[in-house]
Amino acid sequence: MKQALLMTGALAVVLAGCSEAKQAEKPAPKKENFDQVVTDYRTYAINEIDTFVRETEKFTDAVQAGKLEEAKALYAPTRMYYERAEPIAEVFGDLDPKIDARAGDVKASEWGGYHRIEQGLFEKGTTKGYEAYAKQLMKDVHLLRAKVETVEVTPELLVTGATDLLNEVSTSKVTGEEDRYSHTDLYDFAANVEGAEKIYDLLNPALKKQDAALSKEIAARFKDVHALLDAKKQGDGYVLYTSLSKQDVKQMSVAINELAEPLSKMGIVLEG
Repeated sequence: MKQALLMTGALAVVLAGCSEAKQAEKPAPKKENFDQVVTDYRTYAINEIDTFVRETEKFTDAVQAGKLEEAKALYAPTRMYYERAEPIAEVFGDLDPKIDARAGDVKASEWGGYHRIEQGLFEKGTTKGYEAYAKQLMKDVHLLRAKVETVEVTPELLVTGATDLLNEVSTSKVTGEEDRYSHTDLYDFAANVEGAEKIYDLLNPALKKQDAALSKEIAARFKDVHALLDAKKQGDGYVLYTSLSKQDVKQMSVAINELAEPLSKMGIVLEG
């Protein structure tokens, strides 16, 4: 019995050795190389910021020239370029509040940027008194463009950025709090979704290899959100938030949450 045990033990050692040898021979899972994804996203985001700079120049020029209707027309479309690139634009914690803070986000004495001017244009119906805010906004946007070159774009930033964009929609755009004077929240809503979808598109080839079902579900949820937004298009833009019914808001809120849930699992692509 003792001899049998010894033989059994010896056999086990041999088998274990064979198993270890096989494991040693098995090639390690190949990690995805995201260099091209990062490069492509960096190009996309910088192009968005470049256009944001050009359109902000038109917007601030209109404000300083007293062209009220022109400034109002430029307000929402111009902001979309910033909203699409927020994963990079928000990296600079000092500049984002200067460009995009709402009333109450910062001290009243420090409040400027887009939403301060939005209040003047849409609530007070004037550009007078807002020229200095426009001038400072342009300076801050130029500084943002200069600093964007220094951002280290990583796959982790993209994954968290896509989720954060949808969180932005859920917490401020779908509630109508973001553009409380102009009620152009759907422009920002659409831009955030487009920014998140760009990241999904870039990571999707790797995601399909890891979890094809998850990839398919995310695509379907994006389609649902786009269908709701398309129904609210008006000309080149969108209807005002104040024209939405409670049912419209509820449907959009549900659709965003149903997209955010599977999108938050996209980090699986980083596991290799």
